Amino acid sequence: MLLAIVSACQDGGSYTNAKLKEALPPDTVEVSGELPVFATAIATGASASSRSLIEPAPAPAGAGVAGINAPAVGGDNAIRTDPVFRRATFAFSGDTLTHSPLVRAAKAYAGGAGYDFFPMFARVAPVVAAVDYGICHLETPIAPPGEPLSTYPVYGVPAEVTTALAAAGYDRCSTASNHTIDRGLLGIDATVNALEAAGLTQAGMARTAAEALVALVDVNGISVAHLSYTTNFNGGRLPADQPWRSNIIDAAAIISASVHARARGAEVVIVSLHWGNEGVADPTPFQLEIADQVTRSGAVDLIVGHHAHVIQPIQLINDRWVVFGMGNLLSNLPVGDSWPASTQDGMIVSVAIIEQPDGRFLVEQPAVVPTWVDKNNGWVIRPVLSDLVDPTVSNAVKGQLAASLERTRTVVGAFVIPTG
Repeated sequence: MLLAIVSACQDGGSYTNAKLKEALPPDTVEVSGELPVFATAIATGASASSRSLIEPAPAPAGAGVAGINAPAVGGDNAIRTDPVFRRATFAFSGDTLTHSPLVRAAKAYAGGAGYDFFPMFARVAPVVAAVDYGICHLETPIAPPGEPLSTYPVYGVPAEVTTALAAAGYDRCSTASNHTIDRGLLGIDATVNALEAAGLTQAGMARTAAEALVALVDVNGISVAHLSYTTNFNGGRLPADQPWRSNIIDAAAIISASVHARARGAEVVIVSLHWGNEGVADPTPFQLEIADQVTRSGAVDLIVGHHAHVIQPIQLINDRWVVFGMGNLLSNLPVGDSWPASTQDGMIVSVAIIEQPDGRFLVEQPAVVPTWVDKNNGWVIRPVLSDLVDPTVSNAVKGQLAASLERTRTVVGAFVIPTG
């Protein structure tokens, strides 16, 4: 993976993200210019149609850069006097669903002492590292300390999955899902504790009423609120005296929380929604109605979705981007005839959010890096485009990658970063 990034950088382009710098050996190659949001996309030869994700890198303190659509003054070497507009890039991914075979594989990766899930994420870590802020979706709760692990249908998974997500470059996770209360309130506490210990923040679960208040995070000087909601809890209910433990999708509640976050200083509001029909690529009437109501309010800048376990469309609704479903980032699906082959497919979705001259923030068109879970080789999450041109990947695997790419393009082809 890193060789692909380095090879791409030799054609120009520098890396401005600190995480990506750390990922590359210091003596690998000397580069200049700018690297777009997805390093792996450049490794596969992204064309000029990816321009929406390529914007000026943040300037050093005291320096100026040209404003959005504003010309430089006096040529390339002149001192720029335009205002500095803030910019941040984000990556989002679908369900991390820790089935039993993955738990066994993680134990094997760790040599029998604990669990190591990172080898499953290693090939997509550079994709996440190429943005300023990565948000995953952890669908399954962590097993409370001292209690046994469990998987389908009631999940309580090893805490080590959170350290793997952190090592893969994620900064935050959404956690509201139909499995949120699988292991009760202790499971919620264990999940938030594990994420916190791994250095990750989250939205969708709360240990206290105060923690349920939407926290604001700073991303490149932009105050961002990230909220997380789910359609249901598989028939379960939150305690009547602790309804703040998680969040059920309700348009009015989402809008209210978003407005409240803005009143406390949020400049950008992103909402993660666990919704849709499992195994179905088409958004449901419920998804479409919620998306319309929430985006029409103007309080939310971006919606990203998961739960269907297959990729769903990306649409511009009321001038707001809605990513209905990102498929599975990591799972053991498909299993049996009830799950389509597309449940092995996923996508990491990147957006650039850029301050405009009037102080508002523009969410640019999303870009997709398709992924595929290689169940036959250790449940490795493969970045499809770069692995298709990787000489170390077997032809048999490339055949499966090509089939996955075709399925993904059928749903979100206009957003897939081109291969040149």
